[in-house]
Amino acid sequence: MVVITSIFKGALGVAVLFGVYFSLVTFISGWNFALSQFFSYWYYIVGLAFGFGVQIGLYSYLRSLIFSNNISRKPLAVSGATSTVAMVSCCAHYLANILPIIGIAGFLSVVGQYQIELFWVGLVFNAAGIIYIGGKLKKFINEKRN
Repeated sequence: MVVITSIFKGALGVAVLFGVYFSLVTFISGWNFALSQFFSYWYYIVGLAFGFGVQIGLYSYLRSLIFSNNISRKPLAVSGATSTVAMVSCCAHYLANILPIIGIAGFLSVVGQYQIELFWVGLVFNAAGIIYIGGKLKKFINEKRN
């Protein structure tokens, strides 16, 4: 049951990230632009969303194991930042359309120029988060066996 719940939470995380992506880009630039951006960069966006979902699923599974065994919750504190960075790197350049004031527009136009690189940074952070949580899960399971 714990595994099914964790998979569900991971799938929900994927759906929420897609929802945030399409809502944000549609709000800023319209539905046609959101679709064209998605079709242009679908492999990055899908990779980021599924990486986020895997992190949520692993985190949920590890958390349920820790709660059911009254073990310290400290190892879980670090993992949330990776998905946040991935989402910000994925969508930050779209803010240039609605924040053309002060120095923010200049900063965001630079971010827009490095969109592909930021996608890769987001994917690397996703992979790092998956490896980190997976390592904690493996360590917890090995300690529980012994």
